Amino acid sequence: MAPSRFPRRLAVLLLALLTVVAAAGPAETLPRGQRRAAAPFRHPGVLVSGPQLRAVRSRVKDGDRPFRAFRAMRRSRYGRLSYVPHPVPVVECPPDTNPGVGCTDEREDAIAAYTHALIWAVTRDRAHAEKAVQIMDAWSGRLTDHTEGNAPLQAAWAGSSWARAAELVRATYDGWPRADVRRFERLLREVYLPEVTGAVPDYNGNWDLAMTDAATGIAVFLGDRTAYDAALRRFRARVPAYFYVHADGPRPKPPPGGQIDTAKEITAYWFGQRTYPEGLAQEACRNLMHVGYALAATAHIAETAWHQGTDLYAEVQPRITAALELHARYQLGERPPASLCGGRVERTMGPDLEVAYHHYHDRLGVDLPQTAKLLARQRPAGTDDLFVAWETLTHAANPG
Repeated sequence: MAPSRFPRRLAVLLLALLTVVAAAGPAETLPRGQRRAAAPFRHPGVLVSGPQLRAVRSRVKDGDRPFRAFRAMRRSRYGRLSYVPHPVPVVECPPDTNPGVGCTDEREDAIAAYTHALIWAVTRDRAHAEKAVQIMDAWSGRLTDHTEGNAPLQAAWAGSSWARAAELVRATYDGWPRADVRRFERLLREVYLPEVTGAVPDYNGNWDLAMTDAATGIAVFLGDRTAYDAALRRFRARVPAYFYVHADGPRPKPPPGGQIDTAKEITAYWFGQRTYPEGLAQEACRNLMHVGYALAATAHIAETAWHQGTDLYAEVQPRITAALELHARYQLGERPPASLCGGRVERTMGPDLEVAYHHYHDRLGVDLPQTAKLLARQRPAGTDDLFVAWETLTHAANPG
């Protein structure tokens, strides 16, 4: 019997492999505790990507469905070339409805900068890029601090919009002087990032999620991998403590790093709720406005991470799809059972669901009928004047 040829073939393959390894040199050895460099960030990649922008531009030009959303954005007060920013050296935002200094101006100026950045990205009219730059330069040349009790949330709302505006302009426009870009980078790094990365474990969860939204966008704009990784860790800890699913057990997870952990404390933290349907949000029995804030922030973080190659959406899909449908149903007018919020909810949700719906329905094909029905009533979604703006335009059925 002739000997088998398999061992000889194996020997040839091993010899070839050893030759390649020898030619490549010794394997790289990193110092202890040091990780191999991560892939570079993709720009633009804060909430909206380059392919998405190209799709929006093409569809608006063709008069497709986003045209109505674009027209509404351009005709808004935020889209006027006559818009005048009102920067202040210190933004003072007390809690509740107490009057402050610069709070509304800061939020609205940040949205205006993002609005003009989007108009520039769609039309290539440099006047709008210049207006976005003017607004950002005005604030980077003056702002030094946020104070009073709402400082972290205020910095989160404004910081989210600033990061999106700055990312779009820097990635697509050649007229922002490098020295001014660096000054805006310093503003985000020194004035905003410390504020939005502070610990607020026992606050209502929309704070933590809005702060993490800002931190994620700022980290991508700055190219700061450490800050980005920290933001994603915070997302992964907070989302399961804000949106309940039955797999969590008989009661929701406690807020991470906080003092709330007993059944009585969790009931109080969830505004008196003792039973928990799938998808319920921590603030549902407070009002649906704050649930909307949390859903929007959660989707913003996941969308930015998606553009950077990390699929946070998959990690939280059961929670977020259940939350979308549950809260959309009650926002649409369905009366909750007596076991949920005493049979009454405050229907105050804003234009907060486009980004999450885009991913789960448009990308993945998940059926979300209640969310779709609510979005049909809201479109074209505008802005909440806080940190959500023009997401029907940027995300609804966007093939990019």
